[in-house]
This record gives sequence, C-alpha cells and structure tokens, in this order.
Amino acid sequence: MIEIERKFLVTSTAFMDQAFVNNRIVQGYISTDPDRTVRIRIKGEKGFITIKGKGSESGLSRFEWEKEIPLLEAQQLLQLCEKGSIDKTRFEVKIGAHVFEIDVFYGENQGLVMAEIELQSEVEAFEKPDWLGEEVTGDVRYYNAYLSKNPFLQW
Repeated sequence: MIEIERKFLVTSTAFMDQAFVNNRIVQGYISTDPDRTVRIRIKGEKGFITIKGKGSESGLSRFEWEKEIPLLEAQQLLQLCEKGSIDKTRFEVKIGAHVFEIDVFYGENQGLVMAEIELQSEVEAFEKPDWLGEEVTGDVRYYNAYLSKNPFLQW
C-alpha cells in the first residue's frame, strides 16, 4: 500500500482533448496532520475514505489506504471535516504505458492545474507530454490537504 507518485504543474489545456474520462471531485479532511492525513472524497457518485501516511524525504512515496464507502456516508462525513475543502475536476489521460490524472481546481484554488502519475518504482521512466510543466513532487504547497487550508488564490 505504498503509493509512488510524481506531481507536475500543467502548462496548457491540450490534455482535455486526450482525456478518456473526467469526474468532479469534492473532498474534505478529517485530519490534515502530515503524519496521518484522513480524507473524505466524493468522486462522481461514489464515496471514499483515504488515510495517507507521512511522505518519504523525496516526497515520491508514502503509505496510502483507501476504501469505497456509501455515498450517503461520505456526504455525512464531509460535514465533520475541518474547515476548507477541495473542489476539482479530474481528467484521466493515457500517455504510453501510464495514466496521468490532471486536476483542474475551482473555488479558492481556481487557476491551479496539476498532473499526477503513479509509478511502480521511484526511478521508473515515463513519457512526458508537451503540456507537462514544472515538477512539484514533494512541495507540500501542492498537497490537497495543504491547499484546503492555504488556497492557491491566497499565495
């Protein structure tokens, strides 16, 4: 249950034409403690609870456990979350052997567009599309838990 992922800023909307799926995501945090983040998410018509551990020094990997929960329970748990939430649309784009998840943020994070790619190892090679910009892996400002408390528009 170790997640290895890299994050990048996105430089254009060209990815939208390549997306094979997109979902609206609303999420809140029961805990934003960096050692153990607890997230409640509604993605489309499904609910999820996710627990993430502290990231490695490089920011590339960390423990992640996720379980689907009934939509009604997710809606109720969102009411218990700390102040601040995330509202975004996630686009999924297949490039080579990998799928990039590109998040277009709304509300207080409007203007932020970020791509993530999950890998099997920290040194795994992957094809980089033209719209992929600066890497922000390990920069805590780009963690959703941080963005829920310190929105992009306030930077």
